[in-house]
Amino acid sequence: MPTPVPLTDEERATYEWQMWVPDFGESGQEKLKAASVMISRVGGVGSVVAYELAAAGVGKLVLAHAGNVKPSDLNRQLLMTHDWIGKPRIESIRRRLLELNPRLEIVAVGENVSQANAADLVAQSDIIVDCAPLFPERFAMNEQAVLQNKPMVECAMYELEAHVTTLVPGRSACLRCLFPEQPPTWTRQFPVFGAVSGTVACMAAMETIKTIAGIGQPLVNRLLKMDLRDMSFHRLNVNRRPECPTCGHLPHAPSTAVS
Repeated sequence: MPTPVPLTDEERATYEWQMWVPDFGESGQEKLKAASVMISRVGGVGSVVAYELAAAGVGKLVLAHAGNVKPSDLNRQLLMTHDWIGKPRIESIRRRLLELNPRLEIVAVGENVSQANAADLVAQSDIIVDCAPLFPERFAMNEQAVLQNKPMVECAMYELEAHVTTLVPGRSACLRCLFPEQPPTWTRQFPVFGAVSGTVACMAAMETIKTIAGIGQPLVNRLLKMDLRDMSFHRLNVNRRPECPTCGHLPHAPSTAVS
């Protein structure tokens, strides 16, 4: 993570209440200010991740999302507005985030992640949050996260179910360890409540903050699964696969799994 950056008086006033968290304090806030976070797809999950990180005082967001706003976006993509239907999503994303935090630096890319742009996008960030709906995008980010030694918070949802974990090259399983192949049932369109995508997004934002600030215990080598239909939560230990084509070549650090 980058060297912490001193806060201004305005920033101290803005983030005062979260700096009261004992193991976070002003030093944690300075780490957030210095950090750059990449978010792939700023839709149902990614929009809430981006909004929470902007509100928390992360200094720079690298955002990738293609296409124009559609009416069907509006039940969950909270950075899109009705008056922006037919216009580029990435412009609505940028506009809404700067309304919240005008100090925020934004790299707004009107493309989805691909093998062609993943390396450059990941290179601009200290940590990645994977909110992409399609596995080719997820695998491209995972590959670059391993190659560039960047942590990646992985989160996804379907219907009333969701999961989140934090992937750290050399210390934890990577995405290919968890999903050696693209799941055949994974499709671009699926049932979704905005409240479910927002729930896992807030958890992913907190995982990102914890990883940047060095507080708490991020979900490294642990996968949190939840079903909001009956409010059941399960935390599973996950392991690296020695034969993984993406991270199998890395030396094995001591496990950080917690039962």
